[in-house]
Amino acid sequence: MEKTIGNTTVNMGDDGYLVDLNEWNQEVATEIAQEEGITLTDEHWKVLEYLQNQHKKDVPLTIRNVGKSGVVDIKGFYALFPEGPLKKASRIAGIPKPVSCI
Repeated sequence: MEKTIGNTTVNMGDDGYLVDLNEWNQEVATEIAQEEGITLTDEHWKVLEYLQNQHKKDVPLTIRNVGKSGVVDIKGFYALFPEGPLKKASRIAGIPKPVSCI
C-alpha cells in the first residue's frame, strides 16, 4: 500500500513495514515513530542507525544482539521503544520485521 509522508510516497507492506529501505528518510522515521507514540531523540537515532547497518550486513536482529551492541543495553532499548522494542525500532528504521519477532 502506498502512503504519503510529508513530500515522500512510500510503499508499505500489510504489516506496516517499508517495502524498500531506499524510501526511508528522517521525515518518514519521525512520522512512523509518532504513529508508535514515540518522539525520537539522539539516542533513538543511534539505535535506528545501528539496526539499519546490521540489516545491510544481513546480520539477524535480536533483542540480545542489540543489548550487546554497545549502542544501548536491553533495559535502555525497552525504555526507548516500549512494548516490543525490536519490532517498533525496526519499523521506524525502515527495515523488514525481524524473523525473531512474532
